[in-house]
Amino acid sequence: MDKNFFNKVRVLDGGMGQELLARGMNPNGTLWSAGALLEENNHSLVENIHKDFVKAGADVIVTNTFTTRRIRLRENNIEDKFEKLNKTAGEIAKKVKKEYPQILIAGGLPPQNTTYSADERDENEILNNFKDQAKILNPFVDFFYFDVLSSIKEISIAINSIKEFDKPFLIGAHISEGTSLPSGEKLSDIIKNIDSKNLLGLILACVSPENFQKNIKEIKKISCPFGFKLNAFERTKITGGYTGNFKKSKSGNPNEFLGQRKDLTPDKMTEFAKKFKEAGATILGGCCETRPAHIKAFSKLK
Repeated sequence: MDKNFFNKVRVLDGGMGQELLARGMNPNGTLWSAGALLEENNHSLVENIHKDFVKAGADVIVTNTFTTRRIRLRENNIEDKFEKLNKTAGEIAKKVKKEYPQILIAGGLPPQNTTYSADERDENEILNNFKDQAKILNPFVDFFYFDVLSSIKEISIAINSIKEFDKPFLIGAHISEGTSLPSGEKLSDIIKNIDSKNLLGLILACVSPENFQKNIKEIKKISCPFGFKLNAFERTKITGGYTGNFKKSKSGNPNEFLGQRKDLTPDKMTEFAKKFKEAGATILGGCCETRPAHIKAFSKLK
């Protein structure tokens, strides 16, 4: 693919997991979006959500692989389905691309341990986790997307995990609040500490519009295309952590402990997106609680 793809304004898709729940998928433990891959009768639900984002104007869809990481499957006692679920996610995305050949598929590689916190495990363990998932997704994707990573260590390891495929990558770094990654590092330090040979761009992933605003000056220091995947949660930093709260959840819906903002309508969120585009952002997308209507509004900014 063209490594200058994000030099012009492009629109990414919105949030798969929350959209699945909104359309009636029954929660299953802490599997979240991966739950839709377990039952074949839910595969069409994933496919239709991908299609609805494309119809809304998305140039890129991300594979439904945020919770098909080993650790999440292990805690739900289905790690033996790791290969099957990741392959199924790739096949569904590829099926959508066959119908809409103009789109690109991003292979979503999520944090390999807990969400919204830095992975402090041994580097080889993290590397092997990323490699296992990337190897399955590689035949189906145009590029890799590091989805909501919380430290430069994780980003660097993720890059090393896909080197054998020689495919470009988009970094999705997370900031819960303030202007530092959960690891305490600055956005502007990322590019200095990684191999950026195949870098397509850097976005802030699963962040509120207000938090992206706080980080505009910092992200503009990075000499590559930048942008966002905005969420409509009330918070992502919570006592007990994301995973701890999810395990105690009665509903199986992250809204129970992260909260759901009602004020971020498609028009309101697009007001933010327009300001960010005027500040130089070329990668416009949504994360949790952003629906096809949000993406349709974003696409009018192209």
